[in-house]
Amino acid sequence: MVTINEEKCIGCGLCAADCSVGSIMIKDKKAVIKNDCFHCGHCVAICPSGAVSIPEYDMDDVEEYEKESFCLEPEKLLHSIKFRRSVRSYKPVKVQREELEKLLQAGRYTATAKNNQDCCFVFVQNELDRLKEMVWEYIDEMEKREGRNIARELLPYVAFNRRRKKDPKDDYLFRNAPVVLFITSDWPLDAGLAAQNIENMAVSLGLGVLYNGYLARIAEANEELKQWLDIKGKTIKACMLLGYPERIYARTAPRKEANVIWK
Repeated sequence: MVTINEEKCIGCGLCAADCSVGSIMIKDKKAVIKNDCFHCGHCVAICPSGAVSIPEYDMDDVEEYEKESFCLEPEKLLHSIKFRRSVRSYKPVKVQREELEKLLQAGRYTATAKNNQDCCFVFVQNELDRLKEMVWEYIDEMEKREGRNIARELLPYVAFNRRRKKDPKDDYLFRNAPVVLFITSDWPLDAGLAAQNIENMAVSLGLGVLYNGYLARIAEANEELKQWLDIKGKTIKACMLLGYPERIYARTAPRKEANVIWK
């Protein structure tokens, strides 16, 4: 529950004015909590005197605003967005835990519906070989079980598997990426937003990313794999391959004219 330190509170009313659910009021020139809320943290962030806290959260993780470090240069940001590429070829180099931690923080701090913060992030690097084994075993069993009656949407997995068996280096599904990241959520948009923030952070670290819908779908269908990943009962909404790009692009790629309506 949100708490307010009366000694620090200066009664400015900013927390009450910014509370989206009206849980705070000003009484006798002090902020007062009327009822509990969904702990979005806006009151903590906006208080000029640091009087507001949420004990359930790690308050030591809260950072003070510094204009110099907060403001992004628009042209550089746009250039970074335009320059990003879907990376399908990676160097055989392990990604350090410190860098993965930064990706995690970028995902953890992403906005979520009603501040539910229910995204779960599963990074697979040290046990990636086991993950691959379980995926290919599942596809093998699926092909044997379905035979010629296999559904059209499953045919690509059969093709991926046959390519792999013909040439083990033809890792079309995993692209030889050193890290696979699964994001679960009950809210599809939340996982997508987190993935986008993670990609932006990854690019800043010199990493490349590929959103892998094929792997997300086959992993979601494999209950044994989900149990191994410790996400039984959760829903995989996004999957990303991560690693250092093997190729460097010299320029941005062209795009169609924007399909936009101005009114």
